[in-house]
Amino acid sequence: MSTGNHRRLPFRKRDSGQAAVEFGLMVVFLMLLLVGFIEPVMLIYSYNVLADSAKEGVRYAIVHGIGSTNCSGPGDNTTTPATTCPDAPGANVQSKVTRYALYSLHSTAGMGVNVTYPDTSSRPPSRVRVVVSYQYRPFFGLGWPSVIVRAAAEGRIMF
Repeated sequence: MSTGNHRRLPFRKRDSGQAAVEFGLMVVFLMLLLVGFIEPVMLIYSYNVLADSAKEGVRYAIVHGIGSTNCSGPGDNTTTPATTCPDAPGANVQSKVTRYALYSLHSTAGMGVNVTYPDTSSRPPSRVRVVVSYQYRPFFGLGWPSVIVRAAAEGRIMF
């Protein structure tokens, strides 16, 4: 048995910053990974807001048909005399969609709302279609292109 001839290895100065370099590299990688996860989540969130806004517009339009006192839509040309609505282009529906989206989006300035009546009437059971489009701007803006997000909803007029 050997007694006490233990030698210490000399301290190497070039290994002293290894942990700091590894930490720095990992922080950069983790930040890129985090940004890579957050951006698609924000895009999907924007789509969900648009889809919910379009559904809200359809909900408004289906209960504000020709039988409503404040009807929206083109009216009905099949009756004599023709029945018209005070809001023929559907501006009330567009306003409802924009207000609903404003609760969740940071800006609705780039949002477009298109309200159409495929059956050319707002008499039940005619259809109403709301298409909402929005130019999504990347949250971090790291050179990713902006994307136009579209959502649509359709329903039948009830009243």
